[in-house]
Amino acid sequence: MKKHNVFLLSLGCSKNTVDSERLMAQAEASGITFTELAEEADIIIINTCGFIEDAKEESISETLAAIEKKNEGVIQRVYVMGCLSELYRQELHEEMPEVDGFFGTRELSEVLAAIGAEYREELYDRRTLLTPSHYAYLKIAEGCNRSCSFCSIPKIRGRYISQPPEQLLREAALLKASGVKELNVIAQDISLYGYDLQGKTLLNNLVLHLSDMAFDWIRLFYAYPVNFPLEVIDTMRERENICNYLDIPLQHCNTRILQSMNRGINKKDTVRLIETIRDKNPDIRLRTTMIAGYPGESREEFEELLQFVEETRFDRLGCFPYCHEEHAPSYAFQETLSAEEKRGRVEELMELQETVAEETNRIFEGKEIKVLIDEIEGDTALGRTEYDAPEVDNECILTFEHTSATAGSFCMAKINDSTAYELHGTVI
Repeated sequence: MKKHNVFLLSLGCSKNTVDSERLMAQAEASGITFTELAEEADIIIINTCGFIEDAKEESISETLAAIEKKNEGVIQRVYVMGCLSELYRQELHEEMPEVDGFFGTRELSEVLAAIGAEYREELYDRRTLLTPSHYAYLKIAEGCNRSCSFCSIPKIRGRYISQPPEQLLREAALLKASGVKELNVIAQDISLYGYDLQGKTLLNNLVLHLSDMAFDWIRLFYAYPVNFPLEVIDTMRERENICNYLDIPLQHCNTRILQSMNRGINKKDTVRLIETIRDKNPDIRLRTTMIAGYPGESREEFEELLQFVEETRFDRLGCFPYCHEEHAPSYAFQETLSAEEKRGRVEELMELQETVAEETNRIFEGKEIKVLIDEIEGDTALGRTEYDAPEVDNECILTFEHTSATAGSFCMAKINDSTAYELHGTVI
């Protein structure tokens, strides 16, 4: 039977990336070959994102481009999988009949069957990495039990399901053996890890076991502010290979808006949580995300958010305009701000954060710090500190005239200068 050449385009978040990596490992075990270029394939698979409008538009645009290649005879078949298919399968089928199959977020075996491959349960732990070989993501849970008003993830991904610790440790061991040095622990919500398995948090226990496996860096992403097990912060402080870094999306600070968002926390408790985390680990760097322009957000409430960001001094922060998603509960609310007004608030908040980031980065000037090099460009090394996650955070731009440097290796660097989002220095 002819084995296909497949081009896989993985869009969206790191959780999607893990899904694509599982698909590739399973397909390769059945003799499928994946190509670097779409023109070299006879099948295109697009793993879509459907979280916000921009992501939907990108997914649709890439699907239309694949259909055009099919119509031109460059490829034979097009398959679309993932979040967008989960939400809009019927509509997409009607609008794009040229697509040979649409698959949701929980149909890996069906995608494999469509391309002539077999799903094998014993290969579940295996992945073909789409990231550089020195870092990878470990997805510890699927789905989400929260009911944030602005979010459609529970509808897309289903209820929260923790991956068994023993399975995660097997998967982590395979990643370690393949040369992964930085393990990024992810889920839609790591705070709830283990509750569905044993009725209690298992996050700290998992982090301890991962730390014992001697990864150089372990990084934690997407901690919901409610139910986060604070003993993890103690472990982070005590274990050298757990990065002093936590991604904890807060979305807002105003109590009325937090209540409307159904976040389960108010401003007072949010402030107390951040203070407790920083008291437990003074060296921690916090990343968060905010939403500007939520339905009903007044100018006064937005200014309260500005003041909160200025006073709290997050080390890393992203802000997004509120998206009126039809599959999210807040779609029932009346939008009160135009797209232009929402963008304006995002820009205002990010200008403030840029000033904060410039000041917080300045403390690195004149210091020597450990850096993981991601890539080499000529005589320049591009890397990150333990306080910076791949793709989203600050970059270290280093020269190495009198020493060597290679991608995927660690080095000590002397920081000479800084900007809001960059550190500049030399490899020692």
